[in-house]
Amino acid sequence: MDNGSDSMLDVFLFETDDLLEHLDDILLTCEKAKNFDPDSINEIFRIMHTIKGSSAMLEFNSLTSVAHKMEDLFAYVREKGISQEHIEGLIDLMFRASDFLKAEVEKVRAGQPLTTDIGTLEQDINAFLKKISGGAAQAAPAPAAGKGPQKDAGADEAGVLKKETEKGYPFAVRVFFDEEAQMVNLRAFMLAKKVEDVCADFDKYPPDIETNPKTAAAISGGGFFLFFRTKENLEKALPAVKDFPYTKSHSEITPLKSAAPATAPAAKPRTPARGPAPRAARQSLISVNLSKLDSLMDLMGEIVITESMVTSNPALQQSGMDNNFTKASRQLRKLTDELQEIVMSIRMVPISTVFQKMRRIVRDMNRKLGKDAQLVLVGEETEVDKTIVDSISDPIMHLVRNAMDHGIESKEERLKAGKPESGTITLSAQNTGGDILVSVADDGAGIDRGAVLKKAQQKGLLTKQPHEYTDQEVYQFLLMPGFSTNEVVTEYSGRGVGMDVVKKNVEKIGGDVAIDSTPGKGTKIVFKIPLTLAIINGMKISVGDTMFTVPIKNIRQSFKAADSNILYDTDMREFILVRNRYYPLVRLHKAYHIDTKVTDIAGGIVILVGTHDSSFCIFADALLGEQQVVVKSLPSYLNQFGVRKSGIDGCAILGDGSISLILNVQNLYNAS
Repeated sequence: MDNGSDSMLDVFLFETDDLLEHLDDILLTCEKAKNFDPDSINEIFRIMHTIKGSSAMLEFNSLTSVAHKMEDLFAYVREKGISQEHIEGLIDLMFRASDFLKAEVEKVRAGQPLTTDIGTLEQDINAFLKKISGGAAQAAPAPAAGKGPQKDAGADEAGVLKKETEKGYPFAVRVFFDEEAQMVNLRAFMLAKKVEDVCADFDKYPPDIETNPKTAAAISGGGFFLFFRTKENLEKALPAVKDFPYTKSHSEITPLKSAAPATAPAAKPRTPARGPAPRAARQSLISVNLSKLDSLMDLMGEIVITESMVTSNPALQQSGMDNNFTKASRQLRKLTDELQEIVMSIRMVPISTVFQKMRRIVRDMNRKLGKDAQLVLVGEETEVDKTIVDSISDPIMHLVRNAMDHGIESKEERLKAGKPESGTITLSAQNTGGDILVSVADDGAGIDRGAVLKKAQQKGLLTKQPHEYTDQEVYQFLLMPGFSTNEVVTEYSGRGVGMDVVKKNVEKIGGDVAIDSTPGKGTKIVFKIPLTLAIINGMKISVGDTMFTVPIKNIRQSFKAADSNILYDTDMREFILVRNRYYPLVRLHKAYHIDTKVTDIAGGIVILVGTHDSSFCIFADALLGEQQVVVKSLPSYLNQFGVRKSGIDGCAILGDGSISLILNVQNLYNAS
């Protein structure tokens, strides 16, 4: 497929995914209301019509056929309505069709062959239409590849012109496309959309280019016709025809003498074109391939590094440059910061794109498990980097499925426990500055500590007596590969992979997972993820010959301390007094076995750091200053040594070419 077709395929995949997600939202809303309102019926009809047209244009026949059948069904519902007794059956049928279309889209994305036999689904749709219509309605057959009405394909030029002039379209242009252009019906459709931007009132021949692949042969042989009411409209459209990249030649056709006058009453076009939106509105929003945004972000990172190299160059510092250079460097930093903010904002998308998908999962599991649970969404407008959204989709799905399968009890069990028959799963997100907190909470049975410990003992995972484990330590077993307390493998659980996927995916993007549960009350799983992976503001510190970067968001205070501020507990762990409160002290040279001459507390610097659930102090040799750094991932082979768990999140290349290790404050505290 050529580049133009590849681009169209990307657009098709994006738009179809969006339409199917929107379809699910509409169906869930209608199911809750137990009715289809006119707006929902019209919107579903539009969705099916759009999918039918775009898939037919790309010759995805299974998608075309099912979408066409559903379009016929909702054409009848839109005209005749539907009784209450058939609402549930229609919703179930639509969800089946939606799932089928999603599966076919995934096959298209993966380059796999599409389904050739859709007989069962097609028969069920036809049977349902016959049922609600009393046998009166008949669905129009969907176009198939290599088949389709070719009634007008061989019509002569004069016959086509005569027909159009009688309709009030006497001015025409005939277009021939390059011989090398594939799918000329697709090219014709693209040209028609381009003409639509400058002139909405036109007709075309062949008329069914978007739904009938057979028209490609007619266009290749006789050309593609565009008809206009006036000479002025034709002249408006000609530049679009001339500039179209696949146009080989075009010619204006003199109208026949029998042409209707330009002032004749407007007849309804064969395929009415929608009036164009104002051009400013059409250009205010564009779609950009994510790979281009990734490249832009990488380039932005290099700009940040280069800016640091320029402003901190030792040669410039020693040359005694005047204030003009200082002012220019400050302005450069300001512009770099603004550019970074704009680039990062471009990549931000609402987390609702993930949250809304969970409604369907809860709905399906309710029906299959015989449970009654409601999904409550909080903070779905929270924005996060597109890469982060893609990475947390699977973890959130697994957490919701676990909450439904393991957490929420059956209706009988809930009533027996004095709970409402309907359970609640709360999916929330909140921005805490540089991090996003995403949580999945349920009001179910909670985690059975004893069952987890028993399974851990069976697997030989215990390193101390069971009673010595805290609840948090016990719950961490659930995140281990292959760990499951279910004795029976079901469709949704029992394989021990769900929570492992959650942990791996969240840690891959620099996040942490925390589990909290109260038996009989419910479970809450929270993971903290960075807002973005690209650039952070950090404070450079030194320990011996090693440099570290502490994220500014984690720093509460830095200060000098004396030996009198140090206190030891019974295990000889150090605590330091800060504002009448003692905090644990972590000496970085001891934590990472670094040789340094600064070992006395008075000779170095103490930094109070904190996360959403803990605060402590770290001891370093000196502060080197604040700087924006580009986060670089550590090599994957280092993961086997537990580098992340020890508190190292990644590294950064500084302006002088040296490497600074980026600290993960939470992991450093857990490891110390």
